[in-house]
This record gives sequence, structure tokens and C-alpha cells, in this order.
Amino acid sequence: MPVLGLQLMMLKDQINDQGMYEVLRQVRELDIGAVEVSQVEMTDELIEDLVRGGTDFDVETAAMSASIAPGGNGFALETEFDRAVGACRRTGARFLRIGMMPLSAMTSKEACEEWAASVEPYAARLAEQGVTLCYHNHHVDLIQFDGERIFDIVRRVAPSLLFEVDLHWVQRGGMAPLDMLEAYTGACKLIHVKDFRVAPLPAETVAKLESGEMDRSEFHGVFQSLSQFAEVGQGNMNWPDLLPAAERAGAEYFLIEQDDTYGRDPIDCIRESREYLRSIGY
Repeated sequence: MPVLGLQLMMLKDQINDQGMYEVLRQVRELDIGAVEVSQVEMTDELIEDLVRGGTDFDVETAAMSASIAPGGNGFALETEFDRAVGACRRTGARFLRIGMMPLSAMTSKEACEEWAASVEPYAARLAEQGVTLCYHNHHVDLIQFDGERIFDIVRRVAPSLLFEVDLHWVQRGGMAPLDMLEAYTGACKLIHVKDFRVAPLPAETVAKLESGEMDRSEFHGVFQSLSQFAEVGQGNMNWPDLLPAAERAGAEYFLIEQDDTYGRDPIDCIRESREYLRSIGY
């Protein structure tokens, strides 16, 4: 069974305020056995805290973040390749992950091909060092150019680059997550376990529309923004079917993530997600 972990983007403020070591203690108290590091500065001190906290609290480092050029999230492979590999060896992480391709790479088939071609040499070099580079999707990765999804272009041009599949964004992109997992079986190494709910239509919005205080274009802006990130089990995703399918597709880690907690304490949201996953056998 894949190891159950947490995307630490949810606790980046706590990491900055309290330090990685203390956050790893809290993660272990939530009965979570691994973390993915994202959206924090990868200082030497933070890496040492990952090592020390991993040992003291028995929390694996599942993955850390990387970009190709400087200025992105995590290690910049153009300038920090050796440092990234060294950090993986220190922490025991077997995966690095790219959170998103540059926006310009999403604008055409040629631009996407050019970006994927620039990533392939780094993915291949990392593989030689025992580190797998994965690409994290959003809904835009279901864009089709000449009938070929961005997903397909990446796999064709950069075969050494595998996937971190965010099932919420697959759903939002209009592809059934079960279909996606089947189509890319073998390449799906990291899974973001993130639910998708539709929020209730606010009564005050309806009242404003009916009274004439709000015009229809403004109303449709609210109507079309009802999609939300949700605690696992509190949305519409079919986790009892999705998680076994993800395991069959090659998943090694299931990582709880919620991009927005809408004012709730993220620790409470993580706890709620963890309790639901335990209730279905994880």
C-alpha cells in the first residue's frame, strides 16, 4: 500500500513561524507518515530539520520541489542540481516534483514540446542518481493541441519525467480521474489526495439578483466560482474506488492536500481528511 503523507504547502506559514522540526512533530501526531516539501525556502537548516525530524518522529520525506530555472519553487536544477541530489540523499527522498510548467509553455503544442524537451535531460540525469522527477498537473494539462493532451505531449517528449497526479485538478479539467489513472498507468508515482466540492449558492446572492441589486453577469461570476477544494471525504470524489486505482497505476505515496481551507485552521482540515481516510482503510 502507498505511504500516506501530507503536502506541506498546507503548513508553510507554520514552517516559517515554528520551523520544520516542530511541524514534523505535529504531522506525526496526526498519524501521517510522510511529507512533501513545497513553497518554502530550501535552506540548509530546513534540510537538516527534515533529517532530524524524520529520524525523531519517523516521518519520511516523500518528495521535494524543483524547477528548471531559478526563481521557481524549490531547487533550481539549472544551478542547484548537485545540491538537490545531495538533499535527496540526506533526507532519503526518492522523488523531486515540478509543481507547474511555465505559463508560456501551455499556450501551444510547440511551446509545450520545447519545455518538455528542456526537462528531459534533467529527469534522465536525476534517474541516474536514483531520483525520479515528477510533473504535477493542473486542469490546464487537459488542454488538447491537435487532439493531443498536454499530458500526452509531456510523456512523448520527456519519457524520463513521470507524474504527480492531482486528482482534484484532473476532475476539474473534465477528465474522469479513473480514466486518467488507467491511461497513464506506470507513470503515476505521487498522488495528491484532494477533494472537490461545490459550495452552496449564497442566499444573499440570489436575493440581490432577484431584487435587481446584482446584474446577471455579476451573478454568473458567483455561480461559476462555486467549485471548491475540500477536506478528503467532504466532496464528490469517489475515494474508495480512486485510491485502489491509483495504487494499480503505480502510486508510491498518497499525499493529502487542500489548496484553500477557507478560513479554517489547516490542522483541523488535515485531521478531518486523515480521519476519513482511516475510515476507508488507509
